[in-house]
Formats: sequence, structure tokens, C-alpha cells
Amino acid sequence: MKIQFYILTILLGIVLAVHLAMNGKVGNVLQNARVGNALFWCIGAVGALAISVGGWRTGALEPLKQVHPVLLTAGVFGACLVFAIAWLIPQAGAGAVMITLIAGQVIGGLVMSHYGWLGSPVQPISLTRVIGVLVMIAGVVLATFSK
Repeated sequence: MKIQFYILTILLGIVLAVHLAMNGKVGNVLQNARVGNALFWCIGAVGALAISVGGWRTGALEPLKQVHPVLLTAGVFGACLVFAIAWLIPQAGAGAVMITLIAGQVIGGLVMSHYGWLGSPVQPISLTRVIGVLVMIAGVVLATFSK
């Protein structure tokens, strides 16, 4: 990956942390994380439609027939994921939740890349990658349980 993509990804991670904490705060203020999450997704849907306006053309959804229906459940996964994170942040703190979430993403990404799932280029799990994950898990422990 080129350096500008790493920088953009780090910035997106920062935005993700802030946006999930904002969602958690809304749920906390409303004293109902489920309602806060529902508002988040409704406003997000309006935003997604606004962003996509320029991309619509005749037949834009025609290739949808080729998409396996199971892949469309990603929206439900996303809603459940954001709900869980929004609930967890007020319980455990944004830092602990985010760093643990990143560790889970690294582990999931390694497995997905190892098998080439969902179109990911195959990158076999190696001893170096396993050591990297173990170092990251040690980092999670240090960052979340140290005083």
C-alpha cells in the first residue's frame, strides 16, 4: 500500500473513533442506545443518498442481480456493530473499545486474506504476521489494563 493510503486509513480510523463515540454519547443522553443507533442509521441513510446522487445512472442497480443475497446482510451487520460499539464506549471507554476493536479487525483481516475471502488477495498467515498479532494483543492489554 502506498504511504498516502496508510495516512488516509489512519485519518479514517480517527474519524471512525470520533463518530462512534458521538453515537454512543447520543444513546447515553437519550438513555436508550437502540434509539440513538436508529437515529444514526436514518441520518446516515439520508447522507448516503446525498453522496450517491452523482453516481446514479440508468440501470445502476442492474448488476444487483449478480450479488449474492447474503452479502446484502452487511447492512444489518453494520447496524448491530455500531449499536454494540455505541453501547460499549460509555461502559468501557473509547480508547479501550477502539484499540480492542482494531485488534479484532487485524485478526479478522489476516484470516480473510489467508483464505482470500470476499475477493481479498490471498496473503498466507506467516510466523511474522502471527507475531505481529501477538504484539498487538499485548498492546491492547497494556493500553487497556495499565494504570
